[in-house]
Amino acid sequence: MSMVDSFEKIPVKIFPSLKDGSTFIAREIAAIIRQKQSEGKPCILGLATGSSPKTVYAELVRLHKEEGLSFKNVISFNLDEYYPIDKDALQSYNRYMKEQLFNHVDIDMANVHIPNGEWPKEAIKKYCHDYEALIESVGGIDVQILGIGNNGHIGFNEPGSSRFSRTRLITLDNSTRIANSFEFANISQVPRLAVTMGIDTIMKARKIYLMAWGQMKAPVIQKAVEEHVTEQIPASLLQQHNDAIYVLDETAASELTRFRSPWLTGDIDWTPKMIKKAVVSMALKLGKPVLALTNSDYNDSGLGDLLVEQGDAYEINLQVFYMLRDSITGWPGGKPNAFIPTHPERSIPYPKRSLIFSPHPDDDIISMGGTFMRLHDQGHEVHVAYQTSGNIAVTDEFVTRFIDFAVGFEEISGIDSSKSRDILAEAQKFLSSKKTSESDTAQIRAIKGLIRRGEAKATCRYVGINDKNVHFQNLPFYETGRVEKKPMGEEDVLLTIELLKEVKPHQIFCAGDLADPHGTHKVCLDVVFESLRRLKAAGEEWIKDCWVWLYKGAWQEWNIEEIEMAIPMSPDQVMKKRFGIFIHQSQKDMVPFQGSDSREFWQRAEDRNGNTAKLYAQLGLTQYAAMEAFVRWHY
Repeated sequence: MSMVDSFEKIPVKIFPSLKDGSTFIAREIAAIIRQKQSEGKPCILGLATGSSPKTVYAELVRLHKEEGLSFKNVISFNLDEYYPIDKDALQSYNRYMKEQLFNHVDIDMANVHIPNGEWPKEAIKKYCHDYEALIESVGGIDVQILGIGNNGHIGFNEPGSSRFSRTRLITLDNSTRIANSFEFANISQVPRLAVTMGIDTIMKARKIYLMAWGQMKAPVIQKAVEEHVTEQIPASLLQQHNDAIYVLDETAASELTRFRSPWLTGDIDWTPKMIKKAVVSMALKLGKPVLALTNSDYNDSGLGDLLVEQGDAYEINLQVFYMLRDSITGWPGGKPNAFIPTHPERSIPYPKRSLIFSPHPDDDIISMGGTFMRLHDQGHEVHVAYQTSGNIAVTDEFVTRFIDFAVGFEEISGIDSSKSRDILAEAQKFLSSKKTSESDTAQIRAIKGLIRRGEAKATCRYVGINDKNVHFQNLPFYETGRVEKKPMGEEDVLLTIELLKEVKPHQIFCAGDLADPHGTHKVCLDVVFESLRRLKAAGEEWIKDCWVWLYKGAWQEWNIEEIEMAIPMSPDQVMKKRFGIFIHQSQKDMVPFQGSDSREFWQRAEDRNGNTAKLYAQLGLTQYAAMEAFVRWHY
């Protein structure tokens, strides 16, 4: 046993990325399917929905098409379904399973079983009983795959669900409805009920894989893996299963002790980054400035080995304090006419060509608005690339409002407005009868995209950016008209390479926020990374001197020990950034698909930036009104 085993109470397998973890699960499932085929037996799969298993299903489809994996002996049972919901609704799990898996493999649809959101309510108990009986009649589930909710639910078994619960109709926890609201136009459309397999049903499966990807799942993963079994965290009950394993990517595992406090789980290579992480963590936990930490604090916090290796607490404190101090700068493009070896950015060249990649048309101002303005004010040539149209995040009401304005403008200007009136009438007709199973028409999407383009342009003018430095990429992966996007494609990469070769930036800023509930930020980041790799491989000279800085989006911030460049903001700069965010009127108040955070974007930004400044102050640095934070990516 290792020291890790003293903290983790269930087997955990960690992969560098969700793709690697998904491939592992898919190949495990494929092996069991093939084993059952060789025995002439059916393979009973328990299947999950949501964002987590999509890459598992994609790999199973690839195995079917490219490696001959057959599903003819597979009998499947799905975990859950919203209630009530039409089978063909965009958000129904019946439709999800067909689109993600069943339509692409050779499974017999007679062997597919999914709880039905159209069951009459008075007969629900009978149907749930029959569902349980059907699972038992085929011998029980061989392999069950699970995701995990931010509140620890598995299936739709919310906190407090009994260990002995079986398939039933349940009321969704409000936190679950908020977390899933990104699939719907607004929170009011998220069903309040669902049909779900019970925890007892899940626990009867012979093998269980629970998967979790991304930073947002890290806190609940830590509770489910390292803390006591409790029905308040349903996923923790898997600790009592004979053959269950958690499959995680590195970000989902980041709150486990082996990553959060690795000095408690074994020998450590005390690199400067690890020393900074350990000392900052200790200082924040004890509520002390870094320079006030004592030898006793180190020993009491499990850092005695660090003292033995590095010497007295005072010297270590100074080392960490200087690292924190040197990350703070008011010159995000480098300070001109100065040689400062510890400065986050180079002084030369000056001015720089700076390229900000903004996944949505407001991420630039929300995530790094203060830095955006500083770069321009300090004389750099700033370009902004809006990677997607962002049309899905515009309400239907905004479409008719803007077309109505166009009609009125033409009429008071003496222009023939008949064509605009026709477009307005057509839009009103479509939107008034739009069904939950319908995506927007190409025309509606174009109008919504135009609304966001206008707001983005206005923001750049507010900052002072010339129109010729504003680039609208409209990457094709985004243009599905639905929350679910296509994977990164070749055209996305080629468009980005073309822009990079045109601008030849000295520094790039892009969104490293993988907590985005839509997944758009992740694809946008992958597109930039792939483009830079190809350009480097092609021997482009300018790329040797191009630095890449990652900012976080509206959902999370970098951990304080990770920050390599922190840009302080005065109260006036905070207000100026707020007014810049207000320009995006289509995103004010409640917007579609905004995820589990009900705050407006300007509130999220100010809370996040203000908290970063407070953390620096708690550690003994200067107190600023707010700070924007960046981490450098090396390629």
